Amino acid sequence: MRENGRVAADYGDFQDLVDEVSALLGAPATLEDRDFRLIAFGVHDGDDEAAVDPVRTRSILTRRSTAEVRAWFERFGIARATAPIRIPAAPSAGVFTGRLCLPVRHGGVVYGYVWLLDEADHSPAQLSAAMSVAARIGDRLAAMSVAGTEAAQALRALLTGATRAARDTAEDSLRKALGPDADEPHALVCVWPPDRGGKRLAASPPDRWAEHSDDLPGARTVPGAAAIVKVPGWGRWETVAVLVRLRSPQVLAPARTAATRVLAALAASAAASAGAATGGAAGAGRAAAEPGTGAGAGAAETEGLVAGVSDARTALAALPGAWQEATASARAARAQPLLGPIAKWSGIGPYRLLTALPADAPPDPAIAPLLTAAHRELAHTAEVFLDHAGQAGRTATALAIHRQTLYYRLSRIEQLTGLDLSDGESRLLLHMALKAARL
Repeated sequence: MRENGRVAADYGDFQDLVDEVSALLGAPATLEDRDFRLIAFGVHDGDDEAAVDPVRTRSILTRRSTAEVRAWFERFGIARATAPIRIPAAPSAGVFTGRLCLPVRHGGVVYGYVWLLDEADHSPAQLSAAMSVAARIGDRLAAMSVAGTEAAQALRALLTGATRAARDTAEDSLRKALGPDADEPHALVCVWPPDRGGKRLAASPPDRWAEHSDDLPGARTVPGAAAIVKVPGWGRWETVAVLVRLRSPQVLAPARTAATRVLAALAASAAASAGAATGGAAGAGRAAAEPGTGAGAGAAETEGLVAGVSDARTALAALPGAWQEATASARAARAQPLLGPIAKWSGIGPYRLLTALPADAPPDPAIAPLLTAAHRELAHTAEVFLDHAGQAGRTATALAIHRQTLYYRLSRIEQLTGLDLSDGESRLLLHMALKAARL
């Protein structure tokens, strides 16, 4: 657990500062940002039962507090506080141990909170020293917030720039915001909104995805992330772009880790919102405590959330191309669940070609009759048949039908399309058209 908390590479020296507060006050400390997302936590003595608090443990494991716990803490005015605040236990909210909250501020703005499982009295000198450390944390969070905002805005401008001049300007801004990291290898992650009953996104009405995407995780809460921002997708929808620093152009593991973290954060936010809407604070608390496993509306809203990962790039000017790869990979994962929930550009096979087609391209005239609702079963049969290289025995087994039934369906497919399924080019056309229809 300590290794999960020690994230100095992504959070500066926050871990050391948290440990300093723990040493000053003799109690394990936890640092969260102002949205109650975990940044770092201090270790505790294994014999200290008070430190094994369910709220603290859940925060460390899920990297955020539940909506119910957050509501309990905020009622004590922590967002406005400039001095340490004592918060009593509240078993009904899941808070079984009292807290000492040190607000983390900079320039009159709260950037986070240091929490201690501590009900003991401390001298004014101890509290003053701890608040001095909290102020240093605030300075660093403020600096990272400014840099993160500038990097996100520049990344969005670079990925959406319509002209070379606009992209060049955005590239310069992104380089300035990233500083020395600008020359390191990067990959892009695209998080794609859930599908809605098979409808095209442009035709789908706005729903809770728009609400959830406003609650993006901060870049500092996602290991390796240099910037996180919403980028226009199809119609009114917006995808989420994550710029990830890589150790090496050949190692994409940090990008996959970042994608996993962002998917979990958005799923938790969606489940919490759904829980609050259907079950009040208690429902929100349960949903947020179990990201991605909410019941009822929560499960429905997070289902279908996918991500795509581009290949590495060693130049910022190449990021628009990386974004095309990440977007294509996410589209492929949405179209073919076996590729998801996180698909890499190098692993989507034929979809690398298919995603390059215009999004509104009509189906091939020969295949169009097969794509109607009335012939959905025949289309599925054709796709399974071609996925199994035209081997009748394997196809019949996969579909759980008799071989004669398969032969009858294949003859119907030939009649509808006018294609000869014994011809290689006809098979290729049919197979690619069926895969394109998934997109």
